[in-house]
Amino acid sequence: MSSTLAGAFGIAALFVAVLALVFAIQALRGQTGTPKTPAAPPVVPQPEPEQAPQPEPKPGTVKSELRRLSKELEAARGEMRETLQHLAVVRYDAYGDMGGRLSWSMALLDDKGDGVVLTSINSRNDARSYAKEVKAFESDTKLSPEEEEAIETLRKEATPLPTNPEQP
Repeated sequence: MSSTLAGAFGIAALFVAVLALVFAIQALRGQTGTPKTPAAPPVVPQPEPEQAPQPEPKPGTVKSELRRLSKELEAARGEMRETLQHLAVVRYDAYGDMGGRLSWSMALLDDKGDGVVLTSINSRNDARSYAKEVKAFESDTKLSPEEEEAIETLRKEATPLPTNPEQP
């Protein structure tokens, strides 16, 4: 097989993998009901009864701007927890007759362990790509050892979500 043909197969495999990623993300958004519009800022907890409520600062003051920015920061933090921001890639030789670790599995997950695992298996004659949904670091679909390794890498790196986040 010529290097030009092998390069064309590689580009085609990469294109299919990117398409699978786009479709998987769209499917995840559709299943989880993620709104396409920005989320409303979180509700600010009411002060405890012992504390006297603080008066609302005048608009345009430093204090009012700090409160507004604090609310925006909390909303951004909430949105970040749902983005596919954690990535792990495992490269391997899928077949004994090929070297170079051209096959790969890639896990893309959010803070809760939800996301997708993409796999591209390359042989001398073709390349196949797969996308599998992941929820809470688990998948309903049978995973290959390499896919499990990619997910396990992210599970070990995951930081538990705070149960009582500090208020700014």
